Amino acid sequence: MRMMPISLCRPGMKLAKRIYSDEGVVLLAEGVELTSTIIRRLGECGISFIYVQDSRMEGLVVPELLNEETQRRTLQAIRTTFRDFISAPGKSRTVVYPYVGRKMREVMHMIMDDLASNKDAMIMVMNLHTVDHYLYMHSMNVCVYTTLLGMANGYSRDELLTLGIGALLHDIGKTQISMQVLLKPGMLSASEYEEVKRHTELGFYLLKDEPNIPILAAHCAYQHHERLNGTGYPRGIKGNEIHDYAKWIGIVDSYDAMTSNRVYRDALLPHQAVEMLYSGSGTLYDTSMLQMFRDKVAIYPIGLTVKLNTGQSAVVSDINSTCAHRPIIRVLTDEEGVELKVPFDMDLSKNLNVLISKIELDSNQMSMMPA
Repeated sequence: MRMMPISLCRPGMKLAKRIYSDEGVVLLAEGVELTSTIIRRLGECGISFIYVQDSRMEGLVVPELLNEETQRRTLQAIRTTFRDFISAPGKSRTVVYPYVGRKMREVMHMIMDDLASNKDAMIMVMNLHTVDHYLYMHSMNVCVYTTLLGMANGYSRDELLTLGIGALLHDIGKTQISMQVLLKPGMLSASEYEEVKRHTELGFYLLKDEPNIPILAAHCAYQHHERLNGTGYPRGIKGNEIHDYAKWIGIVDSYDAMTSNRVYRDALLPHQAVEMLYSGSGTLYDTSMLQMFRDKVAIYPIGLTVKLNTGQSAVVSDINSTCAHRPIIRVLTDEEGVELKVPFDMDLSKNLNVLISKIELDSNQMSMMPA
């Protein structure tokens, strides 16, 4: 299994990892042979990379954070909830949806059980989905990543439940924003940006009186764009005025947005997104929270092709949960770039003189600072 940009995929390659719709339905199964039409359609659906089969990568497996049924049920609950609120703009305060809280609690218990079964779970690329409804997949990703961080931080199950529901519904206010504005491919005008910013307040008012939704979850929707130095919105509050749950969600929300393909830009790789987050350490984001986040992110996704400081090419074959920036790699070439007859694995956490110098995703290789 090897991660491959759509731009470099060729007919005849075989898919190594399923591709899902926004509703969690399998669109393309493992083993499907790619055609020029399939490759073109994947690109049109907003998928920037896929996993393809490679005989040299035998035994390489990308672990799933959630099982297929949990993903399907979670996306279904998100879709139903968001569509109900979309169809009720300016929802009266006297109208409530008691089932929303029940559904969110049900899927949160499934998510917590899945994540608890793997104590070394890392934040890594989720299953490949189309971006027809980016908001649904984004909401699930933010919930899963935030819950992982909450577990690492030692939160109780009740605390994780509230944090996770807040993460699942942090963007619910966007159901009240014009889709033309949300999906605009270019830069937003000043007035459009102000409209989008309203989703935090709208989300709070949608959730605060809902039975079965903790009031802290409503505050997550309200505060997830607030920043430590007061430059966030909607109220420009600072530091300890921002609830820790909203701080966690703010970090993860930014990370998932940066690493997802959007209508107006391509996705960043995890190491690029983490670097951008760290530029706001201590000003936008809490430094200790960022450090824990960095330690839980698989900086180099499994299947990624890298260039080493030795001149060798390799593919990331596994993650070191205790040293995420020093993965296990499968070396494919010698120092001169000649393909090895028998590739071999190397643990970079035990070979400190070997560094990843470049990410090889296309002809425009991305240079790396020494890890």
